[in-house]
Amino acid sequence: MRTTINLDEDVLEKGRELAARLNKPFRAIINEALRRGLIEVDKPTRQRLYRTKARPLGVRPGINLDNIHELLAQVEGEDHR
Repeated sequence: MRTTINLDEDVLEKGRELAARLNKPFRAIINEALRRGLIEVDKPTRQRLYRTKARPLGVRPGINLDNIHELLAQVEGEDHR
């Protein structure tokens, strides 16, 4: 299939150099480069996992996390219901 594309000078020069060095047609070099490049573009990007460091927060003295009613009374007051 024939189509027209505009290549940057550096891409054109690199393609011509590679075609001459490998003794292959310029068209074959460009097609192969596009095939490989399009496969890479289609791959999902690797994302770094987001990690947080655990830190001991502790509990203020006098707060008991085992009794939710007592905790609510301390935080919200006795009329929390």
